[in-house]
Amino acid sequence: MEASGVSGNSEKIALTGLLPEEITERLNITPAFRGKQIFEWIGKGTDSFDQMTNLPAPLRAELAEKAVLRSTSVSKLLTDRDGTIKLQIALSDGLAVETVLLTDREGRKTACVSCQVGCAMNCAFCQTGHLGFARNLTPAEIVEQFLHLEQHAGRLDNIVFMGMGEPMMNLSAVRKAILLLTDKNGRALSARRITLSTSGVIKGIYDLADNGPLIRLAVSLTTADESLREKLMPVQKTNPLPELRAAIDYYAKKTGRRVTLEAALLHDTNTNDTSAQNMISFARGIDVNINLIPWNPVETLKFEEPTTTECKHFVTKLENAGLNVTLRTRRGREIGGACGQLGKTLADKISCKNSGLGL
Repeated sequence: MEASGVSGNSEKIALTGLLPEEITERLNITPAFRGKQIFEWIGKGTDSFDQMTNLPAPLRAELAEKAVLRSTSVSKLLTDRDGTIKLQIALSDGLAVETVLLTDREGRKTACVSCQVGCAMNCAFCQTGHLGFARNLTPAEIVEQFLHLEQHAGRLDNIVFMGMGEPMMNLSAVRKAILLLTDKNGRALSARRITLSTSGVIKGIYDLADNGPLIRLAVSLTTADESLREKLMPVQKTNPLPELRAAIDYYAKKTGRRVTLEAALLHDTNTNDTSAQNMISFARGIDVNINLIPWNPVETLKFEEPTTTECKHFVTKLENAGLNVTLRTRRGREIGGACGQLGKTLADKISCKNSGLGL
């Protein structure tokens, strides 16, 4: 499905997917500066045309007739005791995605947004990967996840494309969403605060390096053992490790940005000394840091969580080899909001007001 300014089957224009000049053109607004004013209101999180007090009343009425400020809605809200928030976002065609707000120990807030309904990558350890693929999200549907989270949690510091779906398989919409969020006349989010996480789509990595935008890149590696990675991550079949390593090295050198290698640690699967040595060999000589994520349980999947001893031993092996390693704290597990746990593609017929859950 091609990304556009209109979401789902709605006949109204989704303004969250348009730049100022596009708003002016699509709605045939005069004078042209009105498009910039509308865009500024969207960046502030305004969800009602009546709040746009610097617009003439007739224009506000016309906007309400022809356009929408939200093409999506929050159908469910869950909160974890650790401060994590998960929103189920209902799309206009009855489908849904999930988006998560993570807060670190320093209080920084990060939006983890989805770019597709479901996912076609079929990673064995990820619940989203077992849902199958329904469709790509539009730029408006991506941007609105961020705006919905800000409405519930206040101003956010970062955004990661690490939710449902493979960003490289919907790169045009992701690019447009980044353009909208970073525009100085709107939300004005710094590109340095944006991270895109890929399962290792080599073509997309080169495309992003050559054509931008200049953002942070994370690659879900999980293991540097080729046969094991093919079992865990089918993307390996068409994106082999030697070529993936070359693409990561190219991105780091072309952009001047260190790349993050992510690995979901699975009990008795990818945490032994051989796995550690393979990862050391893969990472050595390229500008990367390694982000280790103890696997989060999913009822329908057969894997087990790694033990604390396994994790510490694996970290020590990598650190002794001189690599930059972080063992991530698991957050949002109680509400199915942790890494690999997102798994909803149909909207619940329930609103956050009467779900019995709240902030």
